[in-house]
Amino acid sequence: MKTAFITGACGDIGGKITERLIKDGYFVVGQYRSDECAAKNLKEKFSGYFFPVKADLTQEKDVKSAVEYFYGNFPRADVFIHCAGAELYKLAQETSVKEWDDIFAVNVKSAFSIARELIPPMVKAKSGRIVFITSVWGKVGASMESVYSASKSALKTFAVSLAKELGPSGITVNCVCPGVIDTKMNKRFDKAEIGALIDATPLKRLGTPSDVAELCGFLVGDKAGFITGQEITVDGGFSS
Repeated sequence: MKTAFITGACGDIGGKITERLIKDGYFVVGQYRSDECAAKNLKEKFSGYFFPVKADLTQEKDVKSAVEYFYGNFPRADVFIHCAGAELYKLAQETSVKEWDDIFAVNVKSAFSIARELIPPMVKAKSGRIVFITSVWGKVGASMESVYSASKSALKTFAVSLAKELGPSGITVNCVCPGVIDTKMNKRFDKAEIGALIDATPLKRLGTPSDVAELCGFLVGDKAGFITGQEITVDGGFSS
């Protein structure tokens, strides 16, 4: 039995990652915040393999409950993928401290809180795969997204450090760094803005959630056993 805990499992990217892992034989506990319809659809499509758990990752009690739900179904996680992400499109000087805290709570703190609870059985088994979804903006920064960019950069540094801690236990920790992906998160941009982003991408298209999911599937598989502490970019050359 292969098991995975995925946050943001019902979003555009998280949903594709969930589908990829289930098709690879995993039982998936998938955290989601509010998309009841997507959670229901995944549960019906993958009956017996997908176990949705509703949790607000800005709330520590919800994070704890989600982990408890996982352990109520499975003894240990083979894979932890942190795909949940909160966005904020706002000037830094107009951002409140609470907004900063909420962004970091979802994008960084919950990754730490969940990993902390899932790691001990991985260490005992001398096996495990952890993948954090970062962002190209965490590498190059973005105007109007300074807080979001900072959170994704912090997540990458946490992953690299964690990889060094867990390497002796046979556990890999990597980041997947998406570029401009065709998701609901980017619907705020108008046609001209999307066109400019495509023009800035050497492959001249937006990425798809499946592009990200395929890399995640590889990184948690047996063939990626000697890859750890890396941030692998999926951006069509955007940040090159």
